[in-house]
Amino acid sequence: MDIGNGPEGSATGGIAADRLRSIIERVERLEEERKALGSDIRDIFAEAKSAGFDVKVVKQIIKLRKQEPAEVEEQETLLDIYRRALGM
Repeated sequence: MDIGNGPEGSATGGIAADRLRSIIERVERLEEERKALGSDIRDIFAEAKSAGFDVKVVKQIIKLRKQEPAEVEEQETLLDIYRRALGM
């Protein structure tokens, strides 16, 4: 599988080194961005907590907002049925 010496850069052992380096560096940059975003999200949850919001509930709301309304309704119906079955 020799890629050759085309626009992808010099090939070593069948690997286009410039292309490989580019792919690795792009993934590394995205991982750094993800790390920064995770830190930003933690900061926002800390802000919510300091404002008196229950972070666990806020996370549940975020999860629900990602779902389809029919899916949420079905889960809530089942939750209600299960609660009643347990006398809650």
